[in-house]
Amino acid sequence: MATHLARSEAPPTAKLIAAAQPQLAGANHSSDIAESAAKPEQHVARSKRLARWTLGFVVVGMAVASCWHYAPVIKTALTTISTDDAYVNGHVTLVAPRVSGQVAKVMVDDNYRVRKGDVLVRLDRVPYEVAAKIRRAAVGVAEANLTEANAGARAAVGQLRAARYRLDNAIQEVDGRIAQLAAIVATLHSREADLQLARNNLRRGERLVPTGAISEEQFERYQQATQVAEARAEEALQAIYAQRVSLGLPAKTEDQKALATTPDGLDQSFSAVRESLAELVESAAQLGYHPSSLQLTPRQVIEEFNRQDPEGNLDHIYATLVANAPGVEQAKAQLEKARRDLDQAELDLSYCDVVSEIDGVVTSRNVNPGTNVQAGQSLMAVRSVHEVWIDANFKETQLADMRIGQRVTFDVDMYGGRRQFEGRVSGFTMGTGQTLALLPPENATGNFVKIVQRLPVRIELVDYYPDVAPLFVGLSVTPHVHYREPAAGPNAGNFLQAAGKSSTIEGGTEL
Repeated sequence: MATHLARSEAPPTAKLIAAAQPQLAGANHSSDIAESAAKPEQHVARSKRLARWTLGFVVVGMAVASCWHYAPVIKTALTTISTDDAYVNGHVTLVAPRVSGQVAKVMVDDNYRVRKGDVLVRLDRVPYEVAAKIRRAAVGVAEANLTEANAGARAAVGQLRAARYRLDNAIQEVDGRIAQLAAIVATLHSREADLQLARNNLRRGERLVPTGAISEEQFERYQQATQVAEARAEEALQAIYAQRVSLGLPAKTEDQKALATTPDGLDQSFSAVRESLAELVESAAQLGYHPSSLQLTPRQVIEEFNRQDPEGNLDHIYATLVANAPGVEQAKAQLEKARRDLDQAELDLSYCDVVSEIDGVVTSRNVNPGTNVQAGQSLMAVRSVHEVWIDANFKETQLADMRIGQRVTFDVDMYGGRRQFEGRVSGFTMGTGQTLALLPPENATGNFVKIVQRLPVRIELVDYYPDVAPLFVGLSVTPHVHYREPAAGPNAGNFLQAAGKSSTIEGGTEL
């Protein structure tokens, strides 16, 4: 209706134009048809050209992007040896107490990071403190026993000195008796001379009495003087016999002239001297000294004793004997034993604090306060954070170009492609995984089927910072060994490490 009203209300000029439009449209109809027939063909051609150019740009861009993305992968595949059968491995230290006891306190729990020397578990210290006090008292007793032994050794030195003086006295006494024997023999000779004079006077008197030259009284005096001289000579002779017997010699000799003769070395072989020598040896034995032979004479024993000191200083000799006396040595040994027992008791006391031996993380805790534990019982484990490596099981067909010291790059599934780690080949296991199994196969049964074997290869990490990107034991790894690059480091280029070239370092072995 509105349209109709609009049309009815249109001005005459508009009506004329409207009436003329059909005529104008008919006049231009032929030209429009020609133009409309040419435009679609041009549009289709342009669209095709544009599509071809667009497709070409897309293909080239995808090719460039693919090359850019896959070039490192292709290069790595062509210049490295890799395997997906690899994982992170590391040292684990089992924590066990060195002494038995009851657990007083557990200081850590699973996943706690600890340093070397940190206390992990504390045992009850009271029993070991009591044991240490007992051992300390035993040390005091041993020290007192040593003092007593030293005093006893000094007393033995005094006895040895006294025995030495008694030996000297016995020798001097024998020498005196020998000298006294010689004096008595001289007296005998004098009295024998007096007797001979008396007998000569008596014989002259016997000749003169009948002539009256001498009186009977004078003759009797001669007789009495002869008897006295005989008695005195006999007295001297008996004294000689007695002196010889006291010296251990026969009383009489075949030759009266040999009465004063004594054997050589009588002062060394006399019984009293030998008895004194025995006392000396007994006293010296208490100090741990004995002569080289029991057949030595006293003089030889003394000379040998004095040769213990180059200068013959008796004070030095006695001091050495006291220090090395058996009783003193025994007391010293007992004191040393008591001190070592005390050291052991104090060591056991220190073992009540069970500490970590390495830096790492606590795992597998299985102890609680109040638990009675035995020495060597596993309480927990500490896995090292720093001492980790890669165990890669390469096929035997991949090992021909691999050597120790070759650079290794590897990805860890945990980090995806966001982080790449560096390492180096450090060694080859001396046997494939199959031969190192708990039950290795028996290939001599006749049903052998050849299977490509895998050999564990150890890869040590380079520039590894666990605080930045830690590697956990058991994580899957994809290592790439750059076998075309020259090997570097210890034992570079070898299959086996050099014998005797490893050096132990704290917490492990540097190859």
